[in-house]
Amino acid sequence: MKKLTLALAASVVFAAPAMAADIEAGKAKSAVCAACHGAKGISAVPMYPNLAGQKEAYIAKQLKDFKAGTRKDPVMAPMAMPLTDEDIANLSAYYASLK
Repeated sequence: MKKLTLALAASVVFAAPAMAADIEAGKAKSAVCAACHGAKGISAVPMYPNLAGQKEAYIAKQLKDFKAGTRKDPVMAPMAMPLTDEDIANLSAYYASLK
């Protein structure tokens, strides 16, 4: 029984994210994004997608793909390149929080 309890506790600890994203840090980092995607994540230009309300995991995946070069875009690639994993998590959480 003790082993089962330990195994269950360990799985919960390892399944939880190591660090929760910081929405306020994402908001601060989003100033650069606002030029194309709008100050509140709603783009005024049809060719740029709205980010407000997108799913957090979707935004994170797209940014990671731009950074890795698996998704190509001449504007987004250089924007995503300097982002850290923490920046990506924070930006994703921020835009997902907007409705």
